[in-house]
Amino acid sequence: MPPIPSLLGARRAPAEPSGDTGPDDSGAFDDALDDPALPSARAALTQGRWQTVRSLLLHTGDEWDRRGHRVTVLAREPYAAAWARQWLLREPGSADAATLLALALVHRALRGKEEPGTAREACRTAAALAPADPTPWLGLLLLARTHGSEDELLHAFGELRRRHREHHHGHHLLVSRLAERPQGGGAESHEVYDLAERAAAEAPADSPLAVLPVVAYAERYRVLAATGLAPADPAASGHWSGPRARRILRASFDWWLEWEHDDHPRRHVDLNHLAFAMSCAGRPAEAAALFQRIGRHATPDPWSYPHRDPWTAFRTARARVLRPR
Repeated sequence: MPPIPSLLGARRAPAEPSGDTGPDDSGAFDDALDDPALPSARAALTQGRWQTVRSLLLHTGDEWDRRGHRVTVLAREPYAAAWARQWLLREPGSADAATLLALALVHRALRGKEEPGTAREACRTAAALAPADPTPWLGLLLLARTHGSEDELLHAFGELRRRHREHHHGHHLLVSRLAERPQGGGAESHEVYDLAERAAAEAPADSPLAVLPVVAYAERYRVLAATGLAPADPAASGHWSGPRARRILRASFDWWLEWEHDDHPRRHVDLNHLAFAMSCAGRPAEAAALFQRIGRHATPDPWSYPHRDPWTAFRTARARVLRPR
């Protein structure tokens, strides 16, 4: 595998922690997570009021992780492509409209409702309109994750990283795909672990990529369990009991205590991965603190691994560590 380039960057001051809301027992997942502006824009888009989305993306600016999160969530709406086309009719050459259309076509392709080639071309068109924006390349990376070769995956990731070196979603997609490579050594020697640890080590001290090694362990467990090489019950698998896994969990939890960013748009993705790993590793105190922090913002992955109902798995693990003692 080609080595990933250096991810060094400037160190920033830690964010002050803040509280969160209580758990949501509705059994529904909301991929908007805790972005306060996103649900109203999504609701407006379903009604064809794309002007609200236009304003949201305009004010998002070059916060690339937030922009990627918002466009991805909006693009999952069933009529996002149609309304993005209407927007482009009104504002030909709009990079925001072209990017929304591209990501909407990507998600249609992932659902089997659009040709991948059409989605790829839309992503390239959006990339040409906004050369500095990694979001069209995020669309190409999403496509390559499912429909492309590994060379396509690595090319899309390289272009995305060139525009935003610490792109959160992009690194998660890369790790997810590379975890499916065959294992060449012992239980804790897969190359996806090496890549994730290197990315975490080379990123700034406060970067959320510090949790990427935990994500790599979850993705590798998904592959092992799906192929019958690990038990279907992650807590009984022993996957998080080795010395490398214990070191990674300790380092990631310590990073969370010191550096957690309340304002990162995908922080709950990391929190859910950490809570999942701590629950499976038999560390209830750490898992309880993470569940309290997650509140109502559960995510389907990794609770669905390998083929479980994610809401049942999340609620069961949460109840186990939060029940009165």
